[in-house]
Amino acid sequence: MTITSPHLGSSKAWTDAQLLYALEEVVEKELNRHLKVAKDWMPHEYVPFSDGRNFPGVFEDGEAWSADQSKVTDIGKIALVVNLLTEDNLPSYHHEIASLFGRDGAWGTWVHRWTAEEGRHGIVMRDYLLTSRAVDPDKLEQFRMAHMAEGFESDNRHSMLHSVAYVAFQELATRVSHRNTGHQSGDPVCDRMLARIATDENLHMVFYRNLLGAAFELAPDLTMQAVRDVVVDFRMPGHGMPGFERAAAQMAIGEIYNMRIHHDDVIQPVLRFLKVMDIDGLGPEGAKAQEELGLYMGGLDSEASKFDEKLAARKARMVARGRA
Repeated sequence: MTITSPHLGSSKAWTDAQLLYALEEVVEKELNRHLKVAKDWMPHEYVPFSDGRNFPGVFEDGEAWSADQSKVTDIGKIALVVNLLTEDNLPSYHHEIASLFGRDGAWGTWVHRWTAEEGRHGIVMRDYLLTSRAVDPDKLEQFRMAHMAEGFESDNRHSMLHSVAYVAFQELATRVSHRNTGHQSGDPVCDRMLARIATDENLHMVFYRNLLGAAFELAPDLTMQAVRDVVVDFRMPGHGMPGFERAAAQMAIGEIYNMRIHHDDVIQPVLRFLKVMDIDGLGPEGAKAQEELGLYMGGLDSEASKFDEKLAARKARMVARGRA
């Protein structure tokens, strides 16, 4: 299917301020749609507080933490810490988008609503981890302090279009990571909690994805270039946390988030929904970006296939060792 628009091929140069103003009506429409479908939920209802007990320190009856106190799998623990530390940097994320999108009008209302909804995620995840004793509470707090003390600076803060494109993919990536973590956690309570969080993340993705679609109508060449740049250079917002590379490698092997998942479940769904590769009538720079995006996706698919083969071989070796 080919997408056509009276704006396609336009050579108009857009500033961030002009785009923010031009998209305000779309933001208001998407905000109203979001508020109709989003359901309020209470973080405390998802936490098994009756399983909790005091830690040592202030309380004389405190029981020291040990690794065998939780039913959560090892890969589940790793992913939960990564996901929680990512959520912990919400103050920095809020600062980034509030500075870029503003605090007034529909944009401002969305920024604050998004922040409030995201705040639930860190609350419920930390309460669950501490109550279930899934991870060392002292190390968790040390990681949080180290990660937040470093702050966060978006790779895309230079451009409103790049920022919208990034969050359209990133919200879906976060949704997928939470959902797969729940599936691999070994605890139905954890799975239910992360499914609730994933529902929020999916709604946030829909908001930004639809906004990105409107941007393609207004400024197709610039938006195509932004999507290409974001997809090619994509990295998760938690990349700066202590031990992220090792944890990410373990999560890839554990099939929580890897190249195949990134290609099939994150990038491709957004590109397909917006029919990005079918847009025609682009100017030279837009067409070049579209071609480069297609080439990159082909390369990513090939790399993902190589990873799949290595992962399958690893599983076969583990099965063979188990039989020996």
